[in-house]
Amino acid sequence: MDWPQLRFRPDGRFRIVQFTDLHWHNGEEPDQRTRRMMERVLDAEQPDLVALTGDVIAGGGCRDPAGSWRQAVAPMEERGIRWAAVFGNHDDEGSLNRRGLMAAQRECGMCLSEPGPEEVHGVGNYVLRLRSAHRDDLAAALYFLDSNAYATTECGGYGWITRSQIEWCVGQSRELEEEYRSIHSATGADQKLPALAFFHIPLPEYNEVWETQPCRGHKYEDVCCPRINTGMFAAFLEAGDVMGVFVGHDHVNDYEGTLHGIRLCYGRWGGYATYGIDRLQPGARVVEMREGARGFETWLRLADGSAVTDPPEHAPQGRVLSE
Repeated sequence: MDWPQLRFRPDGRFRIVQFTDLHWHNGEEPDQRTRRMMERVLDAEQPDLVALTGDVIAGGGCRDPAGSWRQAVAPMEERGIRWAAVFGNHDDEGSLNRRGLMAAQRECGMCLSEPGPEEVHGVGNYVLRLRSAHRDDLAAALYFLDSNAYATTECGGYGWITRSQIEWCVGQSRELEEEYRSIHSATGADQKLPALAFFHIPLPEYNEVWETQPCRGHKYEDVCCPRINTGMFAAFLEAGDVMGVFVGHDHVNDYEGTLHGIRLCYGRWGGYATYGIDRLQPGARVVEMREGARGFETWLRLADGSAVTDPPEHAPQGRVLSE
């Protein structure tokens, strides 16, 4: 698909809305409530991109998973807003596997999702490049990764980002950094490419940041991360480009905190056809980057239209790690 390049706005901003855990079924009333939430968020935030971080559909409850996916993304399609998605553990539990769902996505006019290299584990490992507002220079990158579904070994639990995916990420980071460095070497400016990463299942470090660092937001359930740590966070840390990670999966966790310079953020679950908690509304996380800055602003936009810009603070329960 020959899309115009993603780029920062003339004022230097780039805004992303993260929808996660919509759990769309067949268009029933709970799904229509989800749609109204999405429409309210999109109209309030006017994003440049929507990132869908998994469990977009509840595959096992969908009569036609491809049709359900089209229904779920209709609010973006109708508004001409580009979107990109990764899979969760429930999307492909129906009659379509990940490759079938990816093919269905790519038939949508505003879709930027890519299947990714066949030699890399999973479906939907890709990078979106952001260009400068006024030039075609590389200005930032967005990593999208398939965090898989369930453990394939006797350890049980949820899936994880595999070694082949990590190696692919490291290679992509190296190539992007070389391009970015060649552009900025003459200016003497910070030559580390700003990047964000999006996937579904949280890393084990989401436990660590809650236990050892000041966080903002809520934690009403356990961090349902993999039972083994394959080193994705360490790879991000060593590469130095990823400054924020965004996941879903745990519907009633919406906190964010910084661990070793990387900001780990949950989205806000969005689906009315799945579990939640009365004291929280469905909604979305909003992320705003600024060209040339290593950092970002983030807030929540809720179903009733309100914004959460000052979430509650959580003091760490364990030893605070020195940064």
